[in-house]
Amino acid sequence: MVAGLRTGFARRWRRSLQFRTVLITLVLTFVSFLAVGAYLSNQIANNLFQERLAQAEVQTRQSVQQVQETFDGAQVTDQQGVLKLVNDTLNQLEARESGTPRQYVFLAVPNQDQPRNRWVDSRASYLRTENDIPQSLRDAVQHSQQEQYWQSIPLTVDNRIHPAVAVGNKVSFGGTVYELYLIYDIETAQSTLDDMQNVLWFGGIFLLLLIGAITWIVTRSVVSPVSHAAAVSEKLAAGQLEERMAVEGEDEVARLGASFNHMAANLQEQITALANLSRMQQRFVSDVSHELRTPLTTVRMAAEVLHDARDEFNPVTKRSAELLYNQVERFQALLNDLLEISRFDAGAAVLDAEAQDILPVIRAVIETAAPIAADSGSEVRLFSRAPSIIVDMDDRRIERVLRNLLLNALEHGEGRPVEVFVAANADAVGVSVRDHGIGMSPTEASRVFDRFWRADPARARTTGGSGLGLSIAIEDVKLHNGWLQAWGERGEGSCFRLTLPLRSGGTIAESPVALEPAGGDVVLVEEQATRGVLLGMPQVSHAQRLAGAAHDAAGTPTADPHLARGEGPAATGGRTDERP
Repeated sequence: MVAGLRTGFARRWRRSLQFRTVLITLVLTFVSFLAVGAYLSNQIANNLFQERLAQAEVQTRQSVQQVQETFDGAQVTDQQGVLKLVNDTLNQLEARESGTPRQYVFLAVPNQDQPRNRWVDSRASYLRTENDIPQSLRDAVQHSQQEQYWQSIPLTVDNRIHPAVAVGNKVSFGGTVYELYLIYDIETAQSTLDDMQNVLWFGGIFLLLLIGAITWIVTRSVVSPVSHAAAVSEKLAAGQLEERMAVEGEDEVARLGASFNHMAANLQEQITALANLSRMQQRFVSDVSHELRTPLTTVRMAAEVLHDARDEFNPVTKRSAELLYNQVERFQALLNDLLEISRFDAGAAVLDAEAQDILPVIRAVIETAAPIAADSGSEVRLFSRAPSIIVDMDDRRIERVLRNLLLNALEHGEGRPVEVFVAANADAVGVSVRDHGIGMSPTEASRVFDRFWRADPARARTTGGSGLGLSIAIEDVKLHNGWLQAWGERGEGSCFRLTLPLRSGGTIAESPVALEPAGGDVVLVEEQATRGVLLGMPQVSHAQRLAGAAHDAAGTPTADPHLARGEGPAATGGRTDERP
């Protein structure tokens, strides 16, 4: 229950401006009341005490003077007369019914040089003893001449402790010096102080609640329109563009509501116009792409006929036929990509996922790219810890994504090795394609998935595809609820990481393959181990094969030359490579 209250309070504190304002006002007001109340209570208590103390000192001085005058004028010599005189004189000092009750304690000063009065030793009011007088006060009075001293003491009355003041002085009788203490019970002053403190407490609590209510009413009048505006903004963000604020009056809040409604109306118009324009653009691209397919098919057939008969033409015509054939193929690829993009934009792309092993798909992509790897002079290496990784995926789309990543790596790898790393954890599978070519900057890596974007806008499209490959790839990955990320650094190459959930509808907490290379190489996130290697090598000369065999005998892994010439499958076992 305590945890629930704490959670509810924290949520209310974060989400309610009115709650925070009222609570902060109450806390600050309470602290202010405590400070002011403590100061006032201390001042009142000090004034009451000083008043009672001044009265006690004046009354004690007068009483001691009267007692001393009575003792000095006494004419009695017998024991009975002396005792009666002392008792009557001291009893007159008591004042039990007054506003400040007073009692006495009469003690002989110890260790006197002159003979002690043999009849009078000590006297005290009812229930009072010399133990009621603190020793420190007695010491001060005993060593004084005729000075008067006082001290606050606790006084037990009817089994209750009352605050009291003891005022002491000296008197003499019959040659003996005595200590006379008058004890003033100031319980009435304490009661007055308690009553005033109770009034302060109740008044402070009432004012605190009143200030809280006033703050709540004032903040509600200000926060309510803001809360209403926040609710309307959330509905607008959710697509309910017809929502508006209720405007009442002509004050600042009303002007804010009118401005908000005007802004919402403009946004609705702009969003509607942009949505219509987007639909028109999507429809235009789709219609144009479909309409171009028929004439393009005819042109392609004619280009194929000319291309097949190019050996019969003169060199200029032969070259023209080859260029025509190549550009028609590029046009066909561009048209297919535009059709695929239009399906994504229209929301017509459907995922046909089923549980499959992703490693055969990767091997098939590597095998398909073997001729391109041979032409570019790059070797393709596959590192995988597991012999099989079952993933719910649309193999056609994932194969297209991997083929696009691998062909881009070969195109920009500058003849250096291209490495494919595969790993899986409990929730996801990760595939990274790492090249060591020209690389790209972080800004370029953040834009590499934009449509028709190139790092150098002035470059002619003599290499590469339609400029839509990575855009289509990231849409394919989004259909799988996965990630497609890019990293690059100038002169260090680039790395593209594909991460897919193992099960349809699953989520990804962490990719099992690192995106940014550590020490210049991609590493698997989990424990490091010897990994199987699949190699796709360019064609090599006999001398290079001999050199490779020599390295292999020395313990360095080499590639299967059949992969480069397309004579064998895409490596089912491969060698092992100890990589950091």
